[in-house]
Amino acid sequence: MKNSRLVYSTDGGRVRSSDDRPSPMGQAGRKSTPKLPQDGVVRIMRERAGRGGKVVTVIHGLPGGAAALASMAADLRRLCGAGGTVKDRVIEIQGDHRERVAERLRSLDYTVKLAGG
Repeated sequence: MKNSRLVYSTDGGRVRSSDDRPSPMGQAGRKSTPKLPQDGVVRIMRERAGRGGKVVTVIHGLPGGAAALASMAADLRRLCGAGGTVKDRVIEIQGDHRERVAERLRSLDYTVKLAGG
């Protein structure tokens, strides 16, 4: 059997070829965030994954720099009476406040879309 390759061995389990090997991050290290289009629409989502069951309102697509996002986040936190933060150009507000945030952003002439669950 000159052209055969080792598929399983009791010494080391399943033997994988070099292109079958998992990435160094592994499956658990990957975060499955969908890519959102950069079309000028502000998307407001409710997320629960990775937060111990706590709900967070996530706002994607707001224009402006870091200072503008921090100012907008402070305004939205005061409006909702909740904590929050800015991470990677995304505003996170603790709790489910999608409708309240959407009303405020519409009043500021942003195009708003409620996305996700």
